[in-house]
Amino acid sequence: MGLWTVLEGFLLLANALAILNEDRFLALIGWSFSEFSRGGTKSLKGQMMGLIYATQYMRLPLIAFNTITIAMMLVSG
Repeated sequence: MGLWTVLEGFLLLANALAILNEDRFLALIGWSFSEFSRGGTKSLKGQMMGLIYATQYMRLPLIAFNTITIAMMLVSG
């Protein structure tokens, strides 16, 4: 397992977090943005919510990283 495989794994994790819908999924389990903005960002739940919202905010760079990864996989085989 090389560095490229680890980076692909992190990219897949970021993709999974970016597609979580707040209304359909996150609000049902109590992880909505309104709870996040009240405070409590020091807890593990608050840190995870911050990570989810950060990846959702950075969707355009994530699309660029996906495009680069796909192009590298096509070139390298």
